[in-house]
Formats: sequence, structure tokens, C-alpha cells
Amino acid sequence: MGSVWTLENKFRKWLDVEIAVCEVHAEDGTIPSEAVREIKEKADFSVERIDEIEKVTDHDVIAFTTNLAENIGESARFVHYGLTSSDVVDTANALLLKQSCSLLLEKTERLLEVLKRRAFEFKDTPQIGRTHGIHAEPTAFGMTFALWYSEMERNRERLERAKEAVSVGKISGAVGAFAHLDPSVEERVCERLGLRPAAISTQVIQRDRYAEYLATLGIVASSLEKMALQVRHWQRTEVREAQEKFKTGQKGSSAMPHKRNPILSEKICGLARTVRANSIVGMENVALWHERDISHSSAERMVLPDSSVTLDYLLAKTASLLDGLVVYPENMLKNIGATRGLIFSGQLMLALTQKGVSREDAYAWTQRNAMKVWDEGGNYYHLIREDTDISSRLSNEEIDRVFDLKHYLRNVDKVFARVFG
Repeated sequence: MGSVWTLENKFRKWLDVEIAVCEVHAEDGTIPSEAVREIKEKADFSVERIDEIEKVTDHDVIAFTTNLAENIGESARFVHYGLTSSDVVDTANALLLKQSCSLLLEKTERLLEVLKRRAFEFKDTPQIGRTHGIHAEPTAFGMTFALWYSEMERNRERLERAKEAVSVGKISGAVGAFAHLDPSVEERVCERLGLRPAAISTQVIQRDRYAEYLATLGIVASSLEKMALQVRHWQRTEVREAQEKFKTGQKGSSAMPHKRNPILSEKICGLARTVRANSIVGMENVALWHERDISHSSAERMVLPDSSVTLDYLLAKTASLLDGLVVYPENMLKNIGATRGLIFSGQLMLALTQKGVSREDAYAWTQRNAMKVWDEGGNYYHLIREDTDISSRLSNEEIDRVFDLKHYLRNVDKVFARVFG
């Protein structure tokens, strides 16, 4: 991804646009075919030379075309014919963003592969589900990976839509009115470059498209943070249901040799914030002074490369994190038992209502025993067996079924069928 956003590649895309325009002009007889051949043979640039010229011109596109002219010679007068700077810059940006989206989609596919594999690996592994950070009811560990897989499928769709949104070029002149070129030139140039022509533009491609791209990257980054944050929770000493792979020679703390810190997960969480923050810049760039200024340009030179490169990194690191995640099923079973049976209270309440007990009474009977366990200790199952209100409605066999872990996981296969088909 880093190579996409180098100055060398940016100027190469500028040149692609300039040559495509020259080729279309030659088809129309606007410029000689011999000139186009010379331009294609001799057109070259040097990033260092462009920078040198820009120090004088304070205009990067003029510096670029000046450097081209130094290499091309007389035929350079046909380069940039009828164009304004944003015709080149924005159309080239479309090529860069399209290329960027393709790379992000490749990394997304890799993460989806990891999530699917680990989902099926732990499909039948019991784990306590949590709400508000408190033990709720049993679930399957693989359900978490299936959930993330489904979310990343949506993110893949978002990236595909963003790719479509930004794959738009414009060759419509200084105010978008085609004062010097026929709209057919724009259409044919864009076709050559694998882009769609903007239906209408000002001097620039409208920045809602870039905002959609940056917002999409922000959403994907948020999903990756969600995964990393969960790993950080699992790795807590008191939980220890899973942890980042800790390689030989790795150090967790300069002061405490025993430490294994979730540093990769924390890095993912931290960098996701920067991608989200950059999406705000994209939205701020939608409104420009009286149709167009260049306040967006300086900001885009930072946020478009930074967000693209950062999300590419985050996708790769999240895939690596989850691929190498060390899982402790025995600790999951231990944590399921940590509340001494309280997690079965919901199923107990439903079993009582099936026996004709009102929901209010069933709730009160199950809760009063639960509060005893919270406050005084003991075992919820034993207290239920001894509660005459409950034991007079439910047999011992029926109470045992209430406390059966398998009951809570009976529909996991159906959920997986929904997610994975």
C-alpha cells in the first residue's frame, strides 16, 4: 500500500491521465498523431526535478508539466491541452483510490478467511456470554468469530461501494462547463483509464465521494478495534480465556518480567482512532468556497495516504492477531462456573412459567436465590433444589435440564448456517 501513495506513483498516474487525453485528442485530429507518439516515447519526470521547479512556481502541476516539457521537447506544447490542474489531479486520484480499495479488499479477504476458520474451530466450545461486562448466559466461543465474519462481510460491501464511488474522473475544465473540450473527450479518457466520467463537476470532483471513502475506512477501522478490544478483555489476568501469541524472546515490561501485555491489540485500538479522525476531515472537505477552493487539497495529501496505509496495516495485523490467538477452553469452562450456577436463572424462570407460575412470581423466586449466592455464597443449583416453591413445581429431572449447558448451544449450527451458508 505504501508504494501506491509515493510521489513517484502519484506523478505516474498524472502522466497516465495526460497521455490518455493526448491520445483522445489525436483521434479527434486536435493534435498530430506524430506528436502523441513523441510524447509517449519521451515523457518522463523526476520527483527531485519537480520539487526543484515547484520551489519557484509554487504550483505542483505546473512543475510537473514543466519537467515533462524538458524531456519531451517541441511536442510538449500539446500536453495538458484544454485542461485545468484538477482535471489531472482528481482523475489521477481516482486511479490511486481505486488501486487502494483493491488492496484493502485483498486484505479484507484474508481476514475473512481467518475469521471463518477460527469460527468453525471453536463452534462447539462453551464460553460465558457477557453483557455490561457481567456474566450473562452461556454461548459458544466460535459465535464471536462468526459475528465478526458477518460484520467484515458488510465492510467488504462498504469497500466495494467506496471503490465504485471514487472511481470517477473529470476532464471538464476550470468550472466544469467543458469550455475548451467536448464532453466526449472526458468520456473516452475515463474509459481508457477504467473510470466513469462524473455526471457533473465544478473544477473538482465533488468531495462527498472522498468523504464516503474515508468514512468507510473509519467504519472498517472501528470493526477492527472492536475485535482487538475483545482480545484485550480475554487476556486480562482474571479472565484469561485467550491471549495474543507471545513469542520467544518477547518482553512485556521493563520493570515486571512476568508481564504478557496485549500490545498488538492496543496498537490496533490506538491506530483505529486516527483513521476515524481522518474521516472527519473528509466530511469537512465537502463544502468548498463558492464551488471550489484548495482548502481540501492540503488536507487530502495527508488523510488519503495516511488512512489508506493505516487501514491496510490494521487489516494485516488483525488477521495476524486472530490467526495466532492462543485460546484456553479450560479457562472458559472455569469462568462458566465462576458464578456457581447463576447463569441458568433465565432458563429456570421460563421453566416455572411453563408450569403455570406467573412471570412475576417466577422472577421473584429465582432472584431471591440468586441474591443469596451473590451475597452469601453457596451454589445456585443446590438452593433451587431446596426451595419449596420451586421444587414443588419442578421435578429434580426438570431442574437438571434447566442447568444443562447444551441447551444454550442447541441453535449454534443454525446461526452458522445463516452466516456461512
